[in-house]
Amino acid sequence: MRLWLLAALAVTVVGCASVDQAQMRHLPERVELNGVPFFRGNAHQSGPQVLASMLGEQRIRITPGLLTTPLKLPEAEASLQSNMEQLAGQYGLMVYRLDPALTALLTQVAAGHPVMVRFMEGRVWSEPRYAVLAGYDRNKQTVLLRAGMDRRRVMDFSKFESSWKDAGSWAVLILAPDQLPVNVDKERWLKAANDLSRLGQEQAASKAIKALQ
Repeated sequence: MRLWLLAALAVTVVGCASVDQAQMRHLPERVELNGVPFFRGNAHQSGPQVLASMLGEQRIRITPGLLTTPLKLPEAEASLQSNMEQLAGQYGLMVYRLDPALTALLTQVAAGHPVMVRFMEGRVWSEPRYAVLAGYDRNKQTVLLRAGMDRRRVMDFSKFESSWKDAGSWAVLILAPDQLPVNVDKERWLKAANDLSRLGQEQAASKAIKALQ
C-alpha cells in the first residue's frame, strides 16, 4: 500500500513538472539581459537599488541614494512597494503588473523586458527583498536575479516561485508609455495609463493609450 502511494506521488510530481515545461516550450531556452544596470546593496529591502536599475533601463540617470528621500525612507519602508510604483509614474513611466505565474514573467524577459519582483529571502528569519529578474535557463530550470549584493544570483524555478509567492507574487514591468509588453492586457494597460494621468502625467498617459491603437 505504501509503495503504491509513493508511486502515485511520483507520477503526480513528474506530471506537474511536465505541465510547467509545456507552458514554457514556446520560450527561448536561455535568456540573459546583460545590459540591465545593477546597484549593489541590501538597505531598505534593496528597493531603491532595484528601482534605480529599472529607471536606468529606461535611460534615466539615477542612483539609489537619490531615491531615498522621494521614497520617504526609512520612515515609510512599510509602504515601499506602493511608493516605488508611484515614483516610477512620476517619472512618466508605466507600471504594468504581471500575472502571478512564472511563465508570465519569463515571457517578458524573453522579449527583453526585465521584471521587478519581490521575494522572501532567508531560511530561518525570512524578510522581503526586491530584485530584478533578468534571465533564465529553461534546461537548468533556473532564474537569474539582480538581488542584494549579487549581480547574478541563480535560483531554481521551484525555490524562486515559492519565495516569490510567499511575498505576495508581486511582479511589475516599468516601461516607457509607447513600449508595450508582450501579450499586453489592454484593460490593465489602460489602468496603468489612468494611474499616470492622476499623477499629472497626462502627456505620457495619452501616449500609452495611442500605443494600443
